[in-house]
Amino acid sequence: MLTFEEKLTIIETFPQLIRKEVSLNRVNFHFPESQFEKKIVVYHLHPNGNGFVYAAGLPGYEKDRKGFVNIREFSEPALILLLQDAIKALETVETVETLEETWINDNQFELTLLNEDLDTWLVYAGDLLDGAFNSYKEAANYLEEEGFRRK
Repeated sequence: MLTFEEKLTIIETFPQLIRKEVSLNRVNFHFPESQFEKKIVVYHLHPNGNGFVYAAGLPGYEKDRKGFVNIREFSEPALILLLQDAIKALETVETVETLEETWINDNQFELTLLNEDLDTWLVYAGDLLDGAFNSYKEAANYLEEEGFRRK
């Protein structure tokens, strides 16, 4: 496990992140150039080594319901990769090649994600509208939180 100081050193190698001190000696790092409402990349990095990185929409990471990954046990290469992925996801307004995706849950129930236009993503259960979102990232996050994955 990396120490607090080691994690800080790694995070501070990303010049696009801005350090913000918060309560209880914890530190957040913001990404002001984010193309999304979400600006915090590193959340509540604590001197005990605990902390979180925002990774909603990124596959391959165990996230809490808000899209954060606990980095307490991360190695240096794993933390660097996660930070690179998180920043890239927040700085990139995805261009949509596929306008329709099918998502499925463990019960084999399917939902369809459709791109109405660049600013509107719709989730359908058959012919019934289940939700409307302002970005692909928001829609995908909702579907993941509901236990769905891309088919």
